[in-house]
Amino acid sequence: MTPTLTISRLTKAFPGSAGRQRIQAVEALKQVSLTLEAGKRAALLGHNGAGKSTMMKIVLGLIPFDSGEVSVCGAHPGSPAARTRVAYLPENVAFHPALTGEEQLRHYLSLRGEDPRQAMELLARVGLTPAARRRIGTYSKGMRQRVGLAQTLIGRPRLLVLDEPTSGLDPVSRRDFYDLLDGLAAEGTAILLSSHVLTEVEARTDRILILSGGELVAEGTLADLRARAALPVSLLVRPAPGYAARLAAAFPEGSQDGDGLLRLACRQAEKLPLLARITMLGSAVADLDVIPPSLEDIYSHFSRRDGQ
Repeated sequence: MTPTLTISRLTKAFPGSAGRQRIQAVEALKQVSLTLEAGKRAALLGHNGAGKSTMMKIVLGLIPFDSGEVSVCGAHPGSPAARTRVAYLPENVAFHPALTGEEQLRHYLSLRGEDPRQAMELLARVGLTPAARRRIGTYSKGMRQRVGLAQTLIGRPRLLVLDEPTSGLDPVSRRDFYDLLDGLAAEGTAILLSSHVLTEVEARTDRILILSGGELVAEGTLADLRARAALPVSLLVRPAPGYAARLAAAFPEGSQDGDGLLRLACRQAEKLPLLARITMLGSAVADLDVIPPSLEDIYSHFSRRDGQ
């Protein structure tokens, strides 16, 4: 199956200037290559200035690139064929404040050659049915963001490009948003999502893409990146009443807090042997938590490796 998005050896630089004096060009992207299959959700991570926005603008056909190849749904980015199959949601959406949510969606549906009567169905999918006939000027930022999400669903796009899409959403709305993305992915839509909220994307994406200094320094599933980073696994062992001292003696390499909770750390390959040592203590152990490296830990590891 042909990937929905293919980027090969992509390079983009911006000319530098300081007043009348030209300075060295800024390399925004350096030989970036990746693919995104249909139905897959990829999280694009990186610090400010890493090249995320530049990559998204190139995929959308908003700016040209210097070298490399980009294929969006089998077409050149920005071409009529690509635009009909791609939808975009920016971090801060803007709509006419005098229009209602329904009127705004009917307008966009008409522009795309779709039946305007779909407006209410789209608003229902993002939880805006009760506010559909209110003016957008009365909406909160989170509600406007949901109008934007409804707009991206017009025409059943094959690729969704989302830039900080949950900005302004409350926790319940964020959960509903990712549920909606799960449904779209199940229907075959590829999703490229940029976010700084790593705890959100950790469990709701299939692949992680980490940009740093314009380079793709890491990509893969969360399990793949954990294995590559080889960061320590943490274990929290809670002793049964009266057994704190015994646990401390059995694991002198650990550290205990005032409540007796024992903290241990080990490499991935040492996890099972360490668990075996803990279980041998039997009733002396009241509870045990195994905490793998988080996406934030992994992101920091690969970014720092690149000097950030």
